[in-house]
Amino acid sequence: MDEATPLRLSVSDFIALTNQTLEYAYPSVEIEGEVAAFKVNQNKYVFFDLKDDQGSVNCFMTVWQLRVPIEDGMKVVVTATPKLTQWGKFSLTVRAIRPSGEGSLKKSFELLKAKLEKEGLFAESRKRRLPEIPRHVGVITSTQAAGYADFIKIVNDRWGGLKLDVAHVQVQGADAPDQMIRALRYFNTREELPEVIVMIRGGGSADDLAAFNDELLVREIAASRIPVLVGVGHEVDVSLADLAADRRAATPSNAAQLLVPDRNEIIREVHRNIGALLPRVERALANQEAALEERLRHALMIIDRQIGYTEERLVATRRVLFQLDPRRALERGYALVRGNMQPGGMIEVEKSDRVITAEVQHVRKK
Repeated sequence: MDEATPLRLSVSDFIALTNQTLEYAYPSVEIEGEVAAFKVNQNKYVFFDLKDDQGSVNCFMTVWQLRVPIEDGMKVVVTATPKLTQWGKFSLTVRAIRPSGEGSLKKSFELLKAKLEKEGLFAESRKRRLPEIPRHVGVITSTQAAGYADFIKIVNDRWGGLKLDVAHVQVQGADAPDQMIRALRYFNTREELPEVIVMIRGGGSADDLAAFNDELLVREIAASRIPVLVGVGHEVDVSLADLAADRRAATPSNAAQLLVPDRNEIIREVHRNIGALLPRVERALANQEAALEERLRHALMIIDRQIGYTEERLVATRRVLFQLDPRRALERGYALVRGNMQPGGMIEVEKSDRVITAEVQHVRKK
């Protein structure tokens, strides 16, 4: 039996055919290994080797795809496409990279935390107060998670009646950070802005919560126009998203408690305040009544004094008017003379008991 005739290809055709085969067979792979020979060229391109005890493969990616700090010796998982370069060198074109294992996750976390802290993203001075009783809330979470169900139940039990707009996203895995970033931008660009954004997910391993340490997501939280409340994992879990948020909640349930007050407690507090206030009001009213009575007594005293003074003035005035009455002069023997005082003129002389008519015969100057 004759052997099959080998396929003859040009170098470029062979590279293209190989890449087509790789793309068909392995469109996307996740590979775990240790980083070696890590370097960044021209602040644009990232090169490193991914290795284990028995092998090594070259990796390439762009800087903007590098969402977490990476150093030599760190264990990572890359999402990549295998490719044969034009120079015949096999490599992985990396689309995403994330630390793997507790040690690498912690190292990456500390590196990024130090970088963002230096930029002031976690400063308390830039954080805003949450509204005391919000009416419109944006929620970013996986609606299939138990943490979301706990959050909704506690919110409804404590207050209720809120307008909740929920953006369903993945909260772990390579695609989670970008989905949460899009949700944040959605809420921040709406015509009717929510008063607060709540980002929640329940507990999980350090690898499960790694999405909340994504640099671009942390920066998006810090840049939000709307105050952000983040409740991720358990109380001991602290993510960079927690540190960048305006308020951190220990858990999704705690996020609900921080978001709205307990209406039953408010009702009890109102009753306590009313009970404590009533005696004070009664005392104040009694004091006001006593003060009013005192002012009234003082006013009446002033009025009495003024009336007495007026009566004295009136008596004195009457006495003067009595003395000035012409009739008093007639009673004392005087007379009133009216008429033409020229010689030959006629006059009337009024006495107390009669009127005399006479003719003027002579007038002399006194």
